[in-house]
Amino acid sequence: MRQHDIVIIGGGPAGLAAAIGAREEGIEDILILERDNCLGGILNQCIHNGFGLHTFKEELTGPEYAERFVDKVKEMNVPYKLNTMVIDINKDKIITAVNEEDGILEIKAKSIILAMGCRERPRGAINIPGSRCAGIYSAGAAQKFVNIDGYMPGKEVVILGSGDIGLIMARRMTLEGAKVKAVVELMPYSGGLKRNIVQCLDDFGIPLKLAHTVTDIKGKDRLEGVTIAKVDENRKPIKGTEEYIPCDTLLLSVGLVPENELSAKADVELSQVTGGPIVNESLQTNIEGVFACGNVLHVHDLVDYVTEESVSAGKNAARYINGQTFNKTGIEVIATNGARYTVPKFINPENINKLIDLRFRVGDVYKDNYISIYFDEVREMHIKKRILTPGEMETVKLTKALFEKHPDCKNITVKVEGE
Repeated sequence: MRQHDIVIIGGGPAGLAAAIGAREEGIEDILILERDNCLGGILNQCIHNGFGLHTFKEELTGPEYAERFVDKVKEMNVPYKLNTMVIDINKDKIITAVNEEDGILEIKAKSIILAMGCRERPRGAINIPGSRCAGIYSAGAAQKFVNIDGYMPGKEVVILGSGDIGLIMARRMTLEGAKVKAVVELMPYSGGLKRNIVQCLDDFGIPLKLAHTVTDIKGKDRLEGVTIAKVDENRKPIKGTEEYIPCDTLLLSVGLVPENELSAKADVELSQVTGGPIVNESLQTNIEGVFACGNVLHVHDLVDYVTEESVSAGKNAARYINGQTFNKTGIEVIATNGARYTVPKFINPENINKLIDLRFRVGDVYKDNYISIYFDEVREMHIKKRILTPGEMETVKLTKALFEKHPDCKNITVKVEGE
């Protein structure tokens, strides 16, 4: 059985940044396992710009952003294995993987960093009625066909869901000559960033139909059209509002799910809200020495935040290797009154240097409200927000001084308040 200090599962933006963070802390024995045939993850097919504004203070495409981290990992001589699928992890930190070159690999790690990213929710998860004809793709699959393989999925397109990938593919398909007839969203608000609604839909005159859904799919061999309808406040279709749209392609952008089957095998405790691991301020899970970062932890809207979080996970894994222990729990962070979840879920103040980023999402659209942070019953932060939406992750910085002010704090509560 092979042995390594730190094994990172996933060679996308999270895994690469974690490897760099660990190496910067002096750990030499690191191994990255990546199931694809190259490093970089999903960024390789994201050829649009908008990446790197926070990290590099310039606009990069996805492949350009990934290349900077791939180059740095190679420069640091961090070993990696491509085309290697991890099929099992246990709570003793033994990893089973398989590839053509080594066959079945067993690796004992002192520390594991989970960086597997997320996957798209498929058609089967949303129960759309209608025929099972060709022409129905997830938005990410269509993105790979167009940007990597050079194939056009179709010419007349309807997109269900207004997540960022769906919005970006509305623009991409239009630029490649397709006619995007509508982006249909079940909720009364978009699930994507405001800038993507403006740049990908408004700039191209593509209609966004909020509080609508697809109720039927027509076509035997190939998709011929879809029926959409308005939905009520319970998200049920309203009779009499049906509209038939002829099309040959339906793209699904109906949410992302953190890829945590391996985490569950290792008995990592998962959040019922995010689907990702529950972690403390050091990004350690309930299994000692197992850390999580990036979209496997919770779905981010900016890769810059993934990088920031993952470097921290790498550094903390290195500190664990060097003998530091991290309490699995600590002060519990409670999300309520409009806040859906927080990362981290637990905070141990002794592990905070100057401040910690508390990230969360809201469950609805709120205008002219406040984000309030309570240390037990004392409100310590009250931040005015012009708009809060589920599509945009919020970040609050908690300083070391706040924890020193409340040395006996048991709970930190995050709320959305009207005043």
